[in-house]
Amino acid sequence: MSYTYDDQNIFAKILRSEIPNKTVLETEHTLAFHDIYPQAPIHVLVIPKGPYVCYDHFCQEASDAEILDFNRTFGKVCEMVGVKDGGFRTIANAGENAIQEVPHLHFHILGGRNLGRMLAKAE
Repeated sequence: MSYTYDDQNIFAKILRSEIPNKTVLETEHTLAFHDIYPQAPIHVLVIPKGPYVCYDHFCQEASDAEILDFNRTFGKVCEMVGVKDGGFRTIANAGENAIQEVPHLHFHILGGRNLGRMLAKAE
């Protein structure tokens, strides 16, 4: 599958500083910032700075340096926002069936309360 990146998506605009954000941590290849519509007391987005549509796209085409930086930054952000002890949920939607709203890879880190089941139990 080939991926087409839309450089006019909201996260691309944030990366170009066209839209402000409340930064948690920024590194050479990664930006983490607070979600503007939080779904939990802690709701942070972690995005790569490169033009990747979803996680499989990132895994296939990102450089080793980007992959390492993204994953290490994710771990640092979890520590910084205090979700490690109480637990957290990570969500990364990919494509139409997952209702991916922004075509730029982004992981949601949600915590600070009981989040309930992610999906109903399969019967």
